[in-house]
Amino acid sequence: MMQTPPVNPPNPSAQPDLHLGYICTIAFIAALGGLLFGYDWVVIGGAKPFYEVFFHLTSEAQIGWANSCALLGCFVGSLLAGPAADRFGRKKLLIFSALLFAVSSVFTGWAQTFNVFIVWRIIGGGAIGLASNVSPMYIAEISPAQWRGRLVSLNQLAIVIGILAAQVVNWRIAEAISDATVLPTSWNAQYGWRWMFTAVAIPAVLFLLSAPIIPESPRWLVAKNNLQRALGVLKRLGGSDYAQSELSAIQQALAAPHQSTGWRDLLSGNSGKLLAIGAALAVLQQWSGINILFNYAQEVYRSAGYGVSDILFNIVITGAINLVFTVIAMLLVDSIGRRRLMIVGCIAVGASHLAASLAYRSHARGTWVLALTLCAIAFYAMSLAPVTWVLITEIFPNRMRASAVSVSVATLWVASFLLTYTFPLLNRAIGTSGTFLIYADICLAGAFFVSAAVPETNGVSLEALEETTIHR
Repeated sequence: MMQTPPVNPPNPSAQPDLHLGYICTIAFIAALGGLLFGYDWVVIGGAKPFYEVFFHLTSEAQIGWANSCALLGCFVGSLLAGPAADRFGRKKLLIFSALLFAVSSVFTGWAQTFNVFIVWRIIGGGAIGLASNVSPMYIAEISPAQWRGRLVSLNQLAIVIGILAAQVVNWRIAEAISDATVLPTSWNAQYGWRWMFTAVAIPAVLFLLSAPIIPESPRWLVAKNNLQRALGVLKRLGGSDYAQSELSAIQQALAAPHQSTGWRDLLSGNSGKLLAIGAALAVLQQWSGINILFNYAQEVYRSAGYGVSDILFNIVITGAINLVFTVIAMLLVDSIGRRRLMIVGCIAVGASHLAASLAYRSHARGTWVLALTLCAIAFYAMSLAPVTWVLITEIFPNRMRASAVSVSVATLWVASFLLTYTFPLLNRAIGTSGTFLIYADICLAGAFFVSAAVPETNGVSLEALEETTIHR
């Protein structure tokens, strides 16, 4: 078992010079990348029945490719994010991802052929891959230690708001349309799905206009020997004393002898162990099975006996529950600690899945299944969903953070693809009950993994974390 530093609850009065208003403002702007990520990721679920009719998609291969092609862009964008963030800086990459979101959403929505639709969905996936790396990493690097958990969780809150926004937009556009009336000549088949995609351009343009306001990451500036700019940014974050203290700590961490960041060094020794932990956390977050309740909500609720209009409304309810409990997580993550939230969350989500498995096995329908689904989403929203992103941005030393976060998030998208791809196969082979039993087992195994391998990072500066993790 890995030893962990003690949990130090945040003490807002410990550093009275912190400029929290400014810090929260730039963290909020960076988190807009998460909002775009959430909307763009979920919007396809509501648009699916309409663009399928418009493009005359009939084969399972075409339908599956349209639904999952964005994951290819997510994976590539994640792999490129690390090297690009190290070379060009976090700020420039945030601006570039905002531009990709704005352009791809419009061109996806107004594609006239299926191939053009696919190309722009993949490009939009690339924007998701970039934002899912850089937004939480940037927030972690500008946040004081005692506020870092809740500020990085702001990115997850933005993701959840984006998810809920997409669900509400989809519901409002399609609420009066049943499966039987989705005709090629209907307004939704011709235009409705287009506006579902295009709507994301509004927050994308807001992000694009706001991103130039934020400063560059001071840790990246120090790594590039731009000490005066780094000192200026740190002063804006917390005043002169805070700036001098942080600058000294960052310089000492970067001056340590373990500075190689090649792939061989990234995969060997203690660095390899940390990378394995980050990748495992990413896989655990996805294989907990919760995203099935978003990506295949119609199938899950239909098997529980719900009709079309009730399914659409239930999907909005799941988004609302997701939002409420993400806010609760933000209030807890810097007081309870990351490990404890993850362990409790894994056990609670696993128990909810186990109960859902038994409910499906006994042919329970309606309210029981919805209640268990909402329980699983609630526990996930206050544990695995936000805390995984916090840990992935915290556990890696400065010298390898961008590359290691890039690999970890790329692993997350591979795990997401496997989860999405295998659900219909598992559901057909062993039924919904058996499938949720597998997810329950993964969650319970995840609780043991977190307890044994994941260090507590609460209230510890990124440089102090480097000292505690690099010598394990």
